[in-house]
Amino acid sequence: MKLSRRQWLKSASFVSGTALLSGSVAISALSTEEVKKFNPRPLDSLVRLGSNENPYGPSLKVRKAMEEAFDLGCRYPWSFNGSLQKMIADKEGVPTDHIVLVAGSTEGLKITGITYAGPGDEIISGLPTFLSLMTYAETWGASINWVPLDKDLNYDLKEIEKRVSSKTKLVFLCNPNNPTGKLLPANEVLDFCNAVSKKTMVFSDEAYCDYIEDPNYPSMTQLVKEGKNVIVSKTLSKVYGLAGIRLGYLVARPDIAAKLSERVVANTNIMAIEAGKTALADAEFYHFSLNKNKEARNLIESTLDQLKLPYLPSQANFVFFHANQDASGLAKKMLGKGIIVGRPFPPLNDWCRVSTGTIEEVQLFNKALIEILG
Repeated sequence: MKLSRRQWLKSASFVSGTALLSGSVAISALSTEEVKKFNPRPLDSLVRLGSNENPYGPSLKVRKAMEEAFDLGCRYPWSFNGSLQKMIADKEGVPTDHIVLVAGSTEGLKITGITYAGPGDEIISGLPTFLSLMTYAETWGASINWVPLDKDLNYDLKEIEKRVSSKTKLVFLCNPNNPTGKLLPANEVLDFCNAVSKKTMVFSDEAYCDYIEDPNYPSMTQLVKEGKNVIVSKTLSKVYGLAGIRLGYLVARPDIAAKLSERVVANTNIMAIEAGKTALADAEFYHFSLNKNKEARNLIESTLDQLKLPYLPSQANFVFFHANQDASGLAKKMLGKGIIVGRPFPPLNDWCRVSTGTIEEVQLFNKALIEILG
């Protein structure tokens, strides 16, 4: 590229923020000084909008806590897990024996896959969705019964329930779903999980639950509290900005949690423990992240409206839009402008997922997309 990303952003053709966008966008913009308080990184050589990361983290409070924990870096983490486990248990409203700490929720998905599905066993899942649990279980001999999303690109809960059989060891849900960002109706998902958990294990991946705008939307942890065959997965990678620190957890009935704990491979480390404790207590950064995510999502959606590109209503930190072309081709064109977007998600190969970066990064994405498709 002939121009640096910052030069491009400030070029005459990119008229301050949303000038290229149709109409005005109602946002709760913060001053430069307020944003700097959270110490966002400078622009990378590539704008990374392909992995649903929170670009504002870790917060300064978390960084300080990690630095102060260096003296404990010589210690194994097992005796330090308890305080974090207690914080998470209190947050979820369950005893500590319901919590399994994992090095990122992906590990929790993988160990669940091999715990409940081996050779000859079956997992049922919608498609497309987040694949880690299924692909790892397949590696160990399980088969996957894929159920296409319905016409509205939601999980087809009726079809999934219909397919449950004696060989079905687990049913997987990602809600809000990745890559669509869509949220299942509260009553439907509760009734589904309650009914299916009487027949087999239900796994509810709730990695994006913090972005759900309905404060009364239920987590499936309420079914865990009722003793149901339900496992819930959550992460600190998203709103807390700790994707690179690797910290997540599972919530399950004590006997299920104990079985999963036996299969944990990558124990959380001292720095991750202190980062997690501080992040969970940092309400200011939490709400800052949510506000900036909504602001960035509004900007993306406004540009998609301008380009008349359909997109799905998102309850996450990304937007899934119809690109009117092969997503891999669009990704190559965007990469040529220094921007990484999400990979293709078969069978929706003409849809593209773009993550919400910093406002500056999103403005660069919008400019590039207009240049390519406008």
